[in-house]
Amino acid sequence: MDDYTFTFPSPVSRLFSLLPQYPPSFAFAKTLNVALGRIIPLASLEPLHGKLICLHVSDAGLRFHFTIDRRGFVPRTASAVPDLAIRATAYDFLMLALRKEDPDTLFFNRRLIVEGDTELGLLAKNTLDSLDLPRLELAALTPARLARRLRPHWL
Repeated sequence: MDDYTFTFPSPVSRLFSLLPQYPPSFAFAKTLNVALGRIIPLASLEPLHGKLICLHVSDAGLRFHFTIDRRGFVPRTASAVPDLAIRATAYDFLMLALRKEDPDTLFFNRRLIVEGDTELGLLAKNTLDSLDLPRLELAALTPARLARRLRPHWL
């Protein structure tokens, strides 16, 4: 593990927590569809279909609410208590995405908190663990590369 861990300053967290949560949830769900849509067979996530899931980036004051259906990840509002809520800092979520940290290690070190239906959380974790996901390369996320990837093929 790195000695340096980034955390958002408290004023940023307070500001983000006051903003509407749907726009970030919309962007997050659409990003998941682009990034994972061809990699994760949605049938493998069928037990999560229709369940309200919340990813809470604790140090940023952001909450991403979404469900999963046969078409992919669908943004939702925070109108009910989530069936599954997963909380960590932005840094810890990044380390998970880069595969530099193991979810079990973060969980047992109380840096990854799972609330609600923990069986659903375990199912999601095991499904992701069973997939041969490519490593996330941050260089692939530059605005120019993302724009090329999202541009319609006829342009």
